[in-house]
Amino acid sequence: MPSYLADILASHRAHARDDRRDLDELAAQAVPTTPASMRPARRDFAAALTTDGISCIAEVKRRSPSKGDLQPDLQPDAVAKEYEAGGASCLSVLTDAQYFGGSTDDLRTARAASNLPVLRKDFTVDERDVIDARLMGADAVLLIAAALDDEELARFLARADSLALAALVEVHDEAELDRALAAGARLVGVNQRDLRTFAVDQDRARALAARIPAGVVAVAESGIGDGDDARRLADVGYDAILVGETLVTAPDRSATLRSLIGHPVRARS
Repeated sequence: MPSYLADILASHRAHARDDRRDLDELAAQAVPTTPASMRPARRDFAAALTTDGISCIAEVKRRSPSKGDLQPDLQPDAVAKEYEAGGASCLSVLTDAQYFGGSTDDLRTARAASNLPVLRKDFTVDERDVIDARLMGADAVLLIAAALDDEELARFLARADSLALAALVEVHDEAELDRALAAGARLVGVNQRDLRTFAVDQDRARALAARIPAGVVAVAESGIGDGDDARRLADVGYDAILVGETLVTAPDRSATLRSLIGHPVRARS
């Protein structure tokens, strides 16, 4: 089986090695004292996910390495408005160009078209990537445990916190979950898609649910096709789901979203 994650990370790390921007100077552009024109007002990503029923992070996504083109002509502003109308709590916007066809402009356009908090969905491998997320207007950044060592994970979490960015720490198994919690993650996503092979295991999130502490916002990602899938995840205590392909390819995105959200969330022990 191909290792998608290894190929993607190699590309992103090569780009990071070539990035000569001074870290302190870059951070100074993004700290809370900078002018509002450079730092869009923060929207509380984690708080938006804690509703009465299961909520949804709806994804703006043109393509994927495993499926190819999903919606290559997707208009981020129009999609963001459909998602907001359908009851999405947050947006996730792919900014990776090479593998997912995304861009920084996609994020800015989608965020400007709605009032929803936005996650920068990308492969964060350098501290500058965290700062860039804030500068482009994101309210949250994705940290993939499988892509980072313990020191990087803790450092990137601290940088995100210093910039008032939420950090969604993505895990795939018990060991990664333990690492995320030890690093101080307060927002954890369990990805049911193995990023090494892109195969989906719909039992993965349910198996890990009980290990996520009650005080941590829990998100189930990938492989969510309908309301029954969402309900089963709510039943084991997930606060939110992150849905991409199902929504992007739906004939009526708003209606599909409404079928996914609102299922009562069972408290995790």
